[in-house]
This record gives sequence, structure tokens and C-alpha cells, in this order.
Amino acid sequence: MDRDRQPSVTVDLSRVRANALAIRRRVGVDVLAVVKADAYGLGAAHVARAIGDIVQGFCVFNLAEARAADLWETAKQPILAIGPSDGMEPAEFVAAHVRPVVWTVEQATRLRAALPVLCVDTAMQRFACPADQVESVLAAGQCGEAFTHAVRLEHVRILSALLGNRGLKLHAAGSSLLHEPAAWLDGVRPGIALYRGAVRVRAHLLEARDSGRPAGYGGFVAPRFGVIQGGYSNGLRLGPCLVNGVRRNILEVGMQSAFVQIGTADKVGDEVVLLGDGLSEADLAQSWNTTEQHVMFELTRAGRRSHRCA
Repeated sequence: MDRDRQPSVTVDLSRVRANALAIRRRVGVDVLAVVKADAYGLGAAHVARAIGDIVQGFCVFNLAEARAADLWETAKQPILAIGPSDGMEPAEFVAAHVRPVVWTVEQATRLRAALPVLCVDTAMQRFACPADQVESVLAAGQCGEAFTHAVRLEHVRILSALLGNRGLKLHAAGSSLLHEPAAWLDGVRPGIALYRGAVRVRAHLLEARDSGRPAGYGGFVAPRFGVIQGGYSNGLRLGPCLVNGVRRNILEVGMQSAFVQIGTADKVGDEVVLLGDGLSEADLAQSWNTTEQHVMFELTRAGRRSHRCA
């Protein structure tokens, strides 16, 4: 397929930087930027270079992600690996300047030399320590830091009740709790909040037809439609788009192409925006019945990715 006709993905690093600055100024505590899954598809190394002087650390899923992005070499900021670390040795984490997360006595004991961080289960029930085992894991790992995956204030309160006033660094808030000062504690871990509005995905009309007859695999009917290169394999789904700045709909999605509603003046070569220019991650998440994070990750792999910083 012609690469020039594929969708293109533009990441605005100045927007990521502005988002990070706004979060830091608002919360006044450490900001640990979540750059797992290649920064939700934006490019972890690029993001780290853009905000390394603003944030106080990074969160990845595992050691391999930190290594792949050369995070320490890029930004010289602390790194936390929040996923499982089975089979990894303390020396590997120390060499990469990454701290592992632990939630069992066995993990904490094995990784003590890597200065592990305790993850407490307050409701997620995933990769986290039950409340009745917190003391044992803390002691085994000599942990000086603990956190939880909180989506409601009650989860933050559970963490504080268990470990507050003990001199530990505590953090609980991801993007969903940045509006709650009581959730900020000693740090916040924004993910999607860093990336909102920073990605623009576009394609171009390859065909433009007057119709009114059944078309496509499903036999949709539209008075006028166009075809773009980009389909399921590019992360695209049914939902809104912008054609020459006008909000339209994607009528049918195939594996590598899609049918798009167009107006009378729209023609071959015109631009179709799949994300950006006012068509937000939240708009698409609502239409797709999914999350903003999912939308971001899907569409950042829609085509060739480039970065700009105004």
C-alpha cells in the first residue's frame, strides 16, 4: 500500500509539556509521568525528553520498557516499574536506575537491594498487597515508599489510614483524581492527562462518490461518501471524524480502508481528521464505548508517527 496515502500521526510535544507544567503547578507535589506502553503510543523517549525537567520521575510497566526508551539516559529522573518483576534480579534494576514494585514478602525480600516500592491493594485486586500483609512486606523490603491504584477518594483514604504518619512517601492519584486535592498526597501519577490534545491523526480522501444506493460490506446508504486508507488494522472504528473541518461520521470500517460521510464540496485529496482539531479523545471514547487511553493507544498506531515541538 502507498505509504503516502496512509494516515499520519503527529504528536505535539509542546502540548505534552504544557499539560505537564499545568499539572505540576496545580498539585505542587511530585509528578511521576506514566510512560508505559511507549507513553500510550506517543513515544516514551520523545515524551521523556520533552518533560524531563518538569516531572520528578516516570512510571513504566516493566524494566524492558525503561530500557527500550533509554529513560534514565534521556532524562536522569527516577523510574518506577509498576508491573510484575518475576525472574528479575536486583542488580538489573539498580543498573537501569529503576525501582521495582512489590506486593509479597517473597518479592520484597528478593528485591530489597533495589529499594522496592510497596503497592497496596485498596480495591483494584491486581498486582497489590492485601491490607493484612502490608506490615510484613514493608519489613521484608525495607520499603520507604508506597502507593495504590486509586480511582476514588475512598481508596486514597484507605492507603492513608494504613500507612500515614509513618514517614513513607505515599501516592495514589492518577489522571482521574487530579481534581481532588485530598488525593495528591506526596505525588501524583498522570497518564492520559499528560497526553490529551497532543495527538492529531489524519487521512485523505482517496475517492469521493455521489451514491444514494447500498454500498460497502454492510450495504449502508448515504447520498455522498468518500473512502480513506485506514481501517481496523490502523485502530479505526465507527464514530465521528472531521472532513475539511466539518464533523462527519465514519460509515463503515474495513480492514485497511473506511467509508466516510462527506458533503457536496468535499473532493479527492481533502483532509479527514480522525483525532484532533477539536475532535477529542473523550469524544471518540464515548462513541467507541471505551476509554480515552484505549482511543489514544489505538490511533497513535494508525500510521506514520512524527513529533513536533513548537
